[in-house]
Amino acid sequence: MKPNKLNSKLIISYLTSISLSIVSHSVFGQIFSTAQNPLSVHWNAIESGGFKIIYPKELENDAQRMARTLPFIYSKVGLGLRQHKTSIPLLLQNQGTIANGFVQLGPKKSEFYTTPPQYFDSQDWLNNLAVHELRHIAQFDKLTGTKARPFPELVYFAYFGAGIPIWFFEGDAVVNETALTGSGRGRQPNWIMPYRTSLLEGKKLSYSKAYFGSNKDVTPGYYQTGYLMVADMKEKFGQFISDSLLGDIRKRPFRIYPFSKSLKKYTGKNTRTYFLSTQNNVAEKWKNQQDIVVAKSYESLNKKTTLATNYFLPVRLNKNQVLALKESKQEARHFVLINDDQSEQKLFGIGYQEYPWFSLKNNMIVWDEIRYDPRYKQRSYSVICSYNLQTKKFRKLSSQSRLFSPTLSSDGKKIIAIKVELNNQFNLVEIDASTGKILTTFPNLENEILQTPSYDLTENKIAYISVTEKGKNLCLLEGDKKTLLIAESRQQLSRPIFIDDKIAFNAHFNGIDNIYEIAINSKKISALTASKYGAFNPSVTMDGKVIFNDYKINGYEIAETDIAQKPIGENGFVDFAAAAEKQENIGNVFNNIPDSIFQSKRYRQSLNLFSVHSLIPVIDNEYVFGLELQSNNLLNTMDFYTGAKYHRDLKRFEYTADIRYKALYPVLSVTYRNRPKRTFYHAKNVIQQGDWRENYVKLNASLPLSFNARNQTYSFTLNTATSFTQRYAPENMPSNFIKTLRFPMEYNFTFNHSVRTTERDIAPRWAQVLRATYNHQPFDQNLNGEIMALESFFYFPGFAKNHSFLASFNYQKASGVNQYATEIATVYGYNNILAKSKLQNSLLFNYRFPFAFPDWELGPLAYVRNFRAGVFSHYENIGKSTNISEPKTYGVELNTSVNILRYQPVVDLGARLVFVNKIYNQNPILEFSFNYSF
Repeated sequence: MKPNKLNSKLIISYLTSISLSIVSHSVFGQIFSTAQNPLSVHWNAIESGGFKIIYPKELENDAQRMARTLPFIYSKVGLGLRQHKTSIPLLLQNQGTIANGFVQLGPKKSEFYTTPPQYFDSQDWLNNLAVHELRHIAQFDKLTGTKARPFPELVYFAYFGAGIPIWFFEGDAVVNETALTGSGRGRQPNWIMPYRTSLLEGKKLSYSKAYFGSNKDVTPGYYQTGYLMVADMKEKFGQFISDSLLGDIRKRPFRIYPFSKSLKKYTGKNTRTYFLSTQNNVAEKWKNQQDIVVAKSYESLNKKTTLATNYFLPVRLNKNQVLALKESKQEARHFVLINDDQSEQKLFGIGYQEYPWFSLKNNMIVWDEIRYDPRYKQRSYSVICSYNLQTKKFRKLSSQSRLFSPTLSSDGKKIIAIKVELNNQFNLVEIDASTGKILTTFPNLENEILQTPSYDLTENKIAYISVTEKGKNLCLLEGDKKTLLIAESRQQLSRPIFIDDKIAFNAHFNGIDNIYEIAINSKKISALTASKYGAFNPSVTMDGKVIFNDYKINGYEIAETDIAQKPIGENGFVDFAAAAEKQENIGNVFNNIPDSIFQSKRYRQSLNLFSVHSLIPVIDNEYVFGLELQSNNLLNTMDFYTGAKYHRDLKRFEYTADIRYKALYPVLSVTYRNRPKRTFYHAKNVIQQGDWRENYVKLNASLPLSFNARNQTYSFTLNTATSFTQRYAPENMPSNFIKTLRFPMEYNFTFNHSVRTTERDIAPRWAQVLRATYNHQPFDQNLNGEIMALESFFYFPGFAKNHSFLASFNYQKASGVNQYATEIATVYGYNNILAKSKLQNSLLFNYRFPFAFPDWELGPLAYVRNFRAGVFSHYENIGKSTNISEPKTYGVELNTSVNILRYQPVVDLGARLVFVNKIYNQNPILEFSFNYSF
């Protein structure tokens, strides 16, 4: 056999797979959850002015408040879109410790996650959610109408994603929340700070980079991009510009780039040119602000960074070392020691935190992190962990707790933290740092939202932030005496610490986040820093200096300065929503909420299993298509789908029904198919065609469990299934045609362990996946046979950061009717190579790595985020048909992540060149792949 030449004919194999994935983001992330609550949650419901509020019984007070608030403010929130009434169910979720809120269609509903983060706006948390999410409800109502049409919700939702950029939805909502309250993210300098920094450093962005982000640089994000663009539209084109845009899209939906075309109709600019115009406008305003604000440059104590990198919460461990929490585009969050020469020593990784936080005293580190319920992912906990720098020992100080912002006393023996109950009661608690036992609970009779506490050196005084609808307060607790040092402020007060008889804290008095101090006795406020872009997270050093985060173009860096009081300075904050606020002319939308009491009723899960919302087209392949009716209930405990599909090759219909019940610990599902089938067989030395119909019923039970601890995640899945098939109406079938298939059994167990990944990781640095499958036919003597399969996947770090090496060995043993089945991972190109023997095992080696992050905007066609490459060597039936020097296939692959035609989904395009062992007499195979994710 002659070796294949480079100019050999290529066999082209088109591989197309589609996957949808959702990744958790920060507050107001519009992330839609499909998770469940535990069965122990008892639900009530209140109906008020078009809102059906469904809530756990512990939240009665908050539910009553929302029942008064939501109908009262909706007409004001929706005024700019000419929306005055709505009808929507709204769920209050209290089992989790991650803040979020969203509105969705399919089914139409909104959800408020009632536990607030430790850093957010200067107003009540649920009000904060309400004013933002109700604007999304008004947007959807503007586009779809308030009257339900025959099951269109998922079709609408798909159109919104394809036709309207998400920055508009979110930017319009943020402008609205800012214009209708005394707070709002538009009034927070740190929220827009990354973009301000980039522009003032002379680094302007393309539209695509600002919208879609980057794997190397800090970018503003679509919330901030949208806020600036919509605020500019309202300033130039009036209060109802959003109404005009959405109204025009609703009238003329079937266009390419409908939003861009409507925007050009009303403003004369398309999306890209409007972004560039807005960018120039805000850059000019920020340059003018820079001219009136006195700022100082601080030397960084960390090494120079070339990509987005944050060193959070720096503290002096000793005169030569700084401890910080580091994360970057290529490294997950971990503790790091930074030496005087700027060299670094990685200590260990930690779990997910909504808000970076840790405390160091007496060689002890404590921090909080999120832990999830093994089964019911709506339930999560915030636990306190500790690490002793001397003994190198970890401890988990609390289990199944809801404790936040733990801060050590000066001797490291006690912890002050925030505890949040399921009824949203907030309290300061004092904890034994060695046992985790709660020693003292401090009363909070007004039930203000509490944040970021700290001790003084004597441990007799505690400083903390409290939040109400009237603003933020800087509080001092001394015994039973509570003193408000700063009251009802719209400043973003945060993280107070004691410096002798003063308290240092974060605020933005001069329009830029900086560190200030207040004298406890006189309440005089002075500035301690004058950062150009933002200073945060102060800590006092042993020699009486302040070490802090100084924001620069690549993220939060580390700086140090002497303690010297400075004037607060002139407030130069640029309020981009000022014009919108004047247009709305409402003031605070939460003023004068009526004081009403509503009747609540029990909301029973068993009586609310169905919520039919959509009739959608489905296309299985080029031959099979149809319609499907979909139902997903509001609590995400049951899914139901039914439909009809037409097989155009068989000229017959298939009827389907699927039910999945997810409220119990195991997930139970039933699948039904009434379908046409066709086969071809040899008879009388000719090929015969045979047809029949069959009723197919499959029962499945699955137990998905997962655990997380620090930066490790472990998951276990047990699955068992069986089915029954009854064939009927045979046409031209042989006499030995089997009409009944009785209960074949399937069993599957999967174990997965992985460490946290980053944006640039192609796969985890360390991960193991083990899977065992066994299928057999114990109840059907006509179909003897079984298959046992064992799969293993081991991921290792490569030669450089974000490189990944995969070694996978897989084995299967099959007999009888299963002898030609495939249950294990196969070599690349498997389906295009004629087999020489039955598949028994595979050994797969893959090495993958990213090599470029260009952030190319190729006009309106594509935005190229990265390029990745890989090499592979795959073996089949190793030890039987081949040895380690003779892979069955080997080759190279190239992938890129792009946003096509300025749409939000990230599309992964790939090409793989597969060379085949010469014994197969096979030309090289060129495969293409297409995947996308949100």
